[in-house]
Amino acid sequence: MGGKPFFYAKTEGICGEFQLEHSTENIESLVAPTVEALGCRIWGVELQGGFKNNLKVVVYIDSEDGISVDDCATVSEHVSDILDMEELVPSPYVLEVSSPGLDRILFKEQHFKESLGLNIDVRLNRPYEGRKKLTGVLLDYGDLELILRDKMGDRNIPVDAIRKVRLVPEI
Repeated sequence: MGGKPFFYAKTEGICGEFQLEHSTENIESLVAPTVEALGCRIWGVELQGGFKNNLKVVVYIDSEDGISVDDCATVSEHVSDILDMEELVPSPYVLEVSSPGLDRILFKEQHFKESLGLNIDVRLNRPYEGRKKLTGVLLDYGDLELILRDKMGDRNIPVDAIRKVRLVPEI
């Protein structure tokens, strides 16, 4: 598998009211047993776009054997049915099921622990030391801060300022 993730997108959904709070966790906990029964595991869930228009639900899946386009299509069909039945996402929405790729987003504490010592790209919600993007080696991660080493030294970045963290693939 190359550096770009595989994905399968499908426009779906006849759903009721949408609650953003804890929605990614709700989606993940609801669909995880089905995804696991299909031989995959959920790497993470991401919501992109607006609430009523252009909402995209991205479910990243992974497995020890890698992910194929067929895996993404099969998981997408099942996840779409679950989301529609449980009315967790408003209509219309686009469901995308994808492998996390080499530049995978770090969603969970376990992802950060497994990535200690690796290069990461950090995008921030607000400027930190005058910057909204930082790249460096992940030294530590806790409830309150992420410690990153870049060419300027060690930086203690408040977790509440972080929007997204991705691995930087080693080339």
